[in-house]
Amino acid sequence: MQYHECTMKIRLDEIIKATGANVLKNELTDGKFSISTDTRTITNSDIYLPLKGAQFDGEKFCTDAIQKGAVGCFVTQDNSCNNAKLILKVEDTRKAYLDIAGYVREKYHPITVAITGSSGKTTTKEMLYSVLSHNFKTHKTFSNHNNEIGFCQTVLSMPVDTEILIIEMGMRGFGEIELLSKYAQPDYSIIVNVGSAHLGRLGSLDNIAKAKCEITKYQKSNGALFANDSERIKKFVNFAGEKVFYTINDAKISIRKPSYTKFIYKGEEYELQVEGDYNVENSLAVIELAKKLGLDYNTIKDELLKYHPIEKRWEVEEIKGLKFINDSYNANPESMKASVSAFLELYQKPVVVLGNMGELGDKEIELHKEVGDYLANKKFNKDIKFITVGNLAKYTGEELLKFGFDVKSFDDNIETSRYILDNLDIGTTIFLKASRTMKFEEIIKTVKEGDKRL
Repeated sequence: MQYHECTMKIRLDEIIKATGANVLKNELTDGKFSISTDTRTITNSDIYLPLKGAQFDGEKFCTDAIQKGAVGCFVTQDNSCNNAKLILKVEDTRKAYLDIAGYVREKYHPITVAITGSSGKTTTKEMLYSVLSHNFKTHKTFSNHNNEIGFCQTVLSMPVDTEILIIEMGMRGFGEIELLSKYAQPDYSIIVNVGSAHLGRLGSLDNIAKAKCEITKYQKSNGALFANDSERIKKFVNFAGEKVFYTINDAKISIRKPSYTKFIYKGEEYELQVEGDYNVENSLAVIELAKKLGLDYNTIKDELLKYHPIEKRWEVEEIKGLKFINDSYNANPESMKASVSAFLELYQKPVVVLGNMGELGDKEIELHKEVGDYLANKKFNKDIKFITVGNLAKYTGEELLKFGFDVKSFDDNIETSRYILDNLDIGTTIFLKASRTMKFEEIIKTVKEGDKRL
């Protein structure tokens, strides 16, 4: 589901009311308009809203936006965008964007579900959409566009008859999820887990838990919170409404196979076309929320089975007799332990390629070592080959070496690709896991092209 950033048309008087804008110029008759923040996608019914950041100032492109067909623009200075038919002045264009999105959400009042977590929030969102969209007109955050800009894009691209709006909420520090909660005012919320992602920015797991629990700050009290059964979440969450806690220990997994899991939860059997106990745990929040919204067991079971992971989440590809499983969409210590463990339980002739994990702060070396120690103590067969890529992942490899595992360490993706082509046998399954910044798709591309790139 990819969309123009704003497909919804909004009356001019509503835009002015929502933002409190000062009208500097208006040569338009009343009508309905879309909001655009990108001059590359301007249409002739758009009002251009320039965003500003540390490295860019969208207000410099107001004239360009008008030339491309925008009917008007927002400005923060009186002398900008003089060639526009409509000029609306606000103090902060980012806040104006949020104000418009908040106004639209409140006007159409879909049931709003907010989802956050250190890992698994995008997967949980996609699972929930798969289940709810069978019975409800459902709209969701695109990909992992989970900051305040993504929130606005999501709300302003929803059809007016949307019944359920699913908002993924990410953060890098305190106050960011609270801000999203303020404008989303969720009916239901999900906290998937609290882990080490962003530890470098927030300093402690307690602080990460506090930041994630901001999701309930503006949640409606007659709704419900669904959260991982974590003592940290219970300690810091402040929500007076119904709270439902769940854990993987509540499920009994009966079958684990590549791209398939069967489990029993509260006496009922479910199936997933994905592997990994962590995906089962993600699905428990979906099951609980779907039941709260009135879906019956058979519908939930059937729709969960239809879920498929999105890009770079267990993507399977055969190249030159080698099977690659690319799970390099994102990585933190918890997700790396979970996904690698799931892979090693399921596949024969396994090779694991591990890259650096980002945003771990002063404890980055310690946490990379911890992953190696964890995997080594899982008592997997010693026939596993591990490959590490990068200056931090090598510490994971050093821990695995202590336990007798076969480990090769490389500085970059090209060296890694060369080793794979020269040393791995046909029939080998290779699992790729790292933070997105490691660009592990380069490994797959290089192996595909072989000597043309090496």
